[in-house]
This record gives sequence, structure tokens and C-alpha cells, in this order.
Amino acid sequence: MALRAQPASTPLFTGLSAFLFAVLVLLSPARLAAQAARRAPLPRAVIIDTDADPDDLVAIAFLLSRPDIHVEAITIENGMAHVPQGGKNVLRLLALAGRKDIPVFLGKEDPLSGDQEFPEEWRRTSDELPGITLPEPTRSADPRSAVDYLLKRLSDAAHPVQVLTLGPLTNLAEVFSHTPRTARTGLQLVILGGAVRVSGNLGDGGAFQTNNVAAEWNIFVDPAAAKIVFASGAPIRLVPLDATQRVPVDMALFEQFKSRANSPLASFVAQVLATNRDQIRQGFYFARDPLAAAVLANPAIVTFRPVALEISDKLAELGRTVEIKNRRGNVQVAIDADPLRFREAFMTAFGVR
Repeated sequence: MALRAQPASTPLFTGLSAFLFAVLVLLSPARLAAQAARRAPLPRAVIIDTDADPDDLVAIAFLLSRPDIHVEAITIENGMAHVPQGGKNVLRLLALAGRKDIPVFLGKEDPLSGDQEFPEEWRRTSDELPGITLPEPTRSADPRSAVDYLLKRLSDAAHPVQVLTLGPLTNLAEVFSHTPRTARTGLQLVILGGAVRVSGNLGDGGAFQTNNVAAEWNIFVDPAAAKIVFASGAPIRLVPLDATQRVPVDMALFEQFKSRANSPLASFVAQVLATNRDQIRQGFYFARDPLAAAVLANPAIVTFRPVALEISDKLAELGRTVEIKNRRGNVQVAIDADPLRFREAFMTAFGVR
């Protein structure tokens, strides 16, 4: 009997082939990557308001190194660096990071009231950055002022943003004074400053002689601005000396950066730490601005408590962050910090392990 040839494709075979083809398509690397990208949370929008001292630049480098953070803009305020030079140094750091997409805006060059300022030697160091190598900027600061930019951006309630402030609060105070509702349009504010249940730091290093042992520098330089911001109703997370004094930078961390830095930003951090080697060796160097940046990225690094705070304008304690008992808290205050969690977040961001 002659054999009858079978059809090249039976219904069962055709269905199985189609199924296997669909599975292969669904499991293709490109499709899986696209699905993962769709599931991943979008980076958080952040504006950094800074007085551009070397530690501020380290904090900025940390946030630039985090894939979950999108730095929208950087605004410069009067403080440690003079505003024009501080803006130039931030542009130099952005050039090192290859981030020409981030605009820089300059603020006013003096506080809202008074004439308090950081010691001139500290300001010169922040302007000149001795011992630190950065490329020259390839662009200029945006022609709009920091306040004009912040007024427009913080009025956009449809697109909430976090703001990290690393110096005096002059820029934000001007914005909140001009348009009070900007303090409550989806803004989330992380402030480095104040000394709530510990002594202030005006006498640190012996460069400034004062009897004011309660105030912290960022608040002291422009207490009128701080008063406006703290009374604005903005949701504030404050990272004061209470928390930063819990996070010393030791020689082990310095040596790790020095020997294992393998990126431009990590090498920059190693240079900043090297300029503070003596303080680190003596146990006097703490992660202040970098801790605030890390708290913005991961609030669990610190322990927050709601506290009612006011800013003192009494001459003997000008700029003191005064805790008001038996009143509902207007500020979430970091009263403690976990140095191991900070170190993990900091080292991971720069790939120094």
C-alpha cells in the first residue's frame, strides 16, 4: 500500500508554533527591558538651592550620581561662596559631570536684612576651591534670576518638586513673600540648618568671635529669611546639627574614596575630602550637606520628630531655632541619624565599595 504524504503543517503543530513564537517575543530582552522601564518609578524632580561651598558641591555630586533623582535646576544663594563665583563653580561641577542640561540661576548677593556673613577666609576658600580641580565652564548662568525661576516653577502645582536648601534661605523667603501660595503647591522642602537641642556652631574653628552659642550658620546669616520660610506653611524636613553631628567622616571613608574612586564625580569627592584631611584625622569633620542630600533621597537615614520651631531675632541669640513646647509641630526635625545607612547610600551612589 502506498504511503500518503502528511500535510506539512497540522492544526496542532501550527498552534504550538504560534504559541512558542509569541513566548519568544514576550521574553525577548528588548521587550523585557521595555516592560521593566515602564514599571520603574520615574526619577524624582529636585531643585537644589545652594551657597556653593565645597561640601555643597559634594552633596550636589551625590544627587547627580543617583539614577532615582532628576536635578531640574540649581539656584545660587548668598552664603559661603559669593554668588557669581558660586554659580561659576557649580557650572564647573556640572561640566565635570557632563550635565549641560541643568540650568543654574543666580540669587541676590546679600541677606534680606542685616549684614551677617560667613568669615572671609571661609568665603575665599569656597570661591577659589584650593586643592580641587574642575574644568572651566562651557556656558554661563541663566539670565533669569533665581527668584524669578523659583516663582514660576513653584507655582506649578501640577508638577510637584522637592527643594533641597544647603545654605541661608534668602531665595525661598523672597519667593514665599512675593507669592505665599508657592509654599503649599506640592512643594517638599529639605533644609540643612539650625541647632534644635544642641549648641550652635558659630564658634567652630575660632574664625568668628561671638557670645551666641545657640545659632547655626545657615540660619544666622539670614534669620529674617528663615523666619519667613519656617512660618510659610511649607512642609519642611529640617536636618540640623542634632543629626549631622551623628555622622562623622572618618579616615576609613576618606581612604576608600582615595583608593577606589573610578568616576569623575567620585574623584572630585576624594579631592574635597583630601583638603579636609586634618579635620577628618582629628574627628572634627562631619557629613553636613551630604547628609541632607542623602536624607532627601532616603528619609529613613534619620529619625524625624514633629517640632514647633521659631527663629529668634534677639541679638544675643540671633538665628537660634527655638523649640516651642506644647504647640503643634510645624517642622519635621531630624533629631538623630544612622551613620551606617548614610555611608551605604553615599558609597553606593559613587560606586565606591
